[in-house]
Amino acid sequence: MNRVAVIGGGWAGLAAAVVLAESGTRVQVFEAARQLGGRARRVEVEGRALDNGQHILVGAYRDTLRLMRRVGVDVDRAMLRLPLELRLAGGFRMRAPRWPAPLHLAGALAGARGLAFGEKWAALRFMRSLRRSGYRLAADVAVADLLARHRQPEAVRARLWEPLCVAALNTPSRAASAQVFANVLRDTFEGDRSASDLLLPRADLGALFPDAAAAFIRERAGVVALGEPVRTIARAGDGFWTVENAGQFDAVIVACAPQHAAALVGNLEPLAPLAAQLSALRFEPIYTCYLQYPESVTLPFPMIGFESGAVHWAFDRGALSGHSGLVAAVTSASGPHEDAGHAAFTRLVHDALRTVVPDLPSPRWARVIAERRATFACTPGLHRPANETAVSGLLLAGDYTASDYPGTLESAVRSGIRAAALAADVELTPA
Repeated sequence: MNRVAVIGGGWAGLAAAVVLAESGTRVQVFEAARQLGGRARRVEVEGRALDNGQHILVGAYRDTLRLMRRVGVDVDRAMLRLPLELRLAGGFRMRAPRWPAPLHLAGALAGARGLAFGEKWAALRFMRSLRRSGYRLAADVAVADLLARHRQPEAVRARLWEPLCVAALNTPSRAASAQVFANVLRDTFEGDRSASDLLLPRADLGALFPDAAAAFIRERAGVVALGEPVRTIARAGDGFWTVENAGQFDAVIVACAPQHAAALVGNLEPLAPLAAQLSALRFEPIYTCYLQYPESVTLPFPMIGFESGAVHWAFDRGALSGHSGLVAAVTSASGPHEDAGHAAFTRLVHDALRTVVPDLPSPRWARVIAERRATFACTPGLHRPANETAVSGLLLAGDYTASDYPGTLESAVRSGIRAAALAADVELTPA
């Protein structure tokens, strides 16, 4: 029986460990923090279990949903599933009818409010062009450049493509990879209509997967150790790996954040180029502002977008998780909000919310959570490392590894599954 160490208890590391544990592999997870989840984790705010950021899933995240079900999460209870619907504070609204794909997208655009006929046609023309090319670009460029090439009107860019780009890639369109954006559009709007459904978490991120995954691993004789940072790994002369003082392992999956992974693999001479590649990755932040209003305060829809300003999306936690009067406002990617202090950012968020909630009172309390390295910057032509490294038995797992996808939960989970398969020649069996 193989013994595998997984360094990092985020979604990628836990996905790898779940697959390994189910196969009968002896697995040990080392997590430096006192909680699981990595950059998508539970946090305590004013005595409530909330999150360090608001993560949206879509129906196309099939591996994530499958793994959640495998570890015992009731997906239908844990998330609110809605047909694709985008609402912006300025009046734009697009809702997909329950038609087969890709007709549902055409129906959504045709019925969209806030766009003129010519603007709707331009958006449809853009999607038709992507379909004809199989969603493959001759050369990767910035999303903004691709939209300009396809003569997308300013209203379409501001109300549709820019919000989707920032939500999916956490990178502004002027700097985001058009090829990765096309991949997201392909998987969301092609195939099964349900792939475009929005899945809004009702539970906190810990309950959504990490807690159940840890229990699943432990039930199968695996170990999940919290508060256990790993500073060194080494290859023994007999081909085994040593991890701190935890004994020998047949393989090691490094599933921590890229900057920490760089420090670990940098001690191994053959992996100096990999360490340099990991160190060169740039990151984009996610700022989340929680505001507690009186319990009677609600948003017009569980998720409201903003076309411009300091806030990108606002979530009604009362409608989603029963925290009445609580609103979570999210600003993705880099921008001027990073230079504002938390008090100033909170005022900007409150002012934005007043545009959708008339006579909004002052919040009873507010809290800003800044995840400064929330995802890697998903830029054109970015060379992302493979799961395999130049040293046998040492694997990488994380949303930043080579993939069609940007830094999402689905990308992290897929990477963990691939790393597990490479570490112990196993795969996730159908649920």
